Amino acid sequence: MLAVTLTTAETDDMFHNRLGCSTISFRHQPLDEALATIRGLGFNEIDLGALPGVCDHVPHVLDEAAVAQVSGAVARSGLRVRSINGDIGDLNLPLNSTARAAREDHLDMLLALAEATGSDALVLPCGALDRTPVGDEDADLDRVAGELAHAAERARERGVGLWAETLHYFRLCWNIDRAQALTDRLAGSQVGVVMDFSHIVASGADPVDFVTRFADRLEHVHLRDAVPGNINLSIGNGHTDFGAGLAALADRGYTGHYSLELETRDVTHEERPTAASQAGQLVSALI
Repeated sequence: MLAVTLTTAETDDMFHNRLGCSTISFRHQPLDEALATIRGLGFNEIDLGALPGVCDHVPHVLDEAAVAQVSGAVARSGLRVRSINGDIGDLNLPLNSTARAAREDHLDMLLALAEATGSDALVLPCGALDRTPVGDEDADLDRVAGELAHAAERARERGVGLWAETLHYFRLCWNIDRAQALTDRLAGSQVGVVMDFSHIVASGADPVDFVTRFADRLEHVHLRDAVPGNINLSIGNGHTDFGAGLAALADRGYTGHYSLELETRDVTHEERPTAASQAGQLVSALI
């Protein structure tokens, strides 16, 4: 448990230059408003949420007009985009030719959006929103790894990275053993790993262990608090030892960036900007 007293922050406080804020933190606001809120708090960079049903800042029906609309809003905000947090469907689900073409088209548009916004990478998930494999577990993991590696090749052609959140409490790779099995299958690929403190803690795993296992592949870190079974807590309200986890990252030479992904359920929408600012100050002191 992080023993730090949170104090009210002023909006002109500066945060660590490697700390950004995901637009998912303000998913209840329209994109322009969410960007203005994040900028007003003093952050300089974002992760852009593009997850249907979680964050609708990027239209699910993504075409050239939508790419222009979203990238224009980001450009007007003055915020730097670190990554786009997207989804191209259940990566462990076998596809027919029609579904395959639709997936490729959606991937193309997400990569076009990454290009248009100057994003470092597109982030994809670790399988379906279901822990139960479609078929055999090994076959499902093979399919997810293959889809991620293919997407990474497509991304490389456009000068964009491809990262995966390899442990997600609600998806196929919901615990550290499946995350390990997936990451082992990605050896030799250009897929980077995103670490999310909340999903690790919710699954019963240890963030320090995650760093130890995957430090060589880590490209980005998401920050939110959790207790076992619950990922939706504000930083300071859960069991996550951010001090130990961030120290482990520093000890292993991590030089990437961090993003507050405060999809929390323990504050009201009105309280959310203050909670984000408090979390930004707290984490900045620990990086």
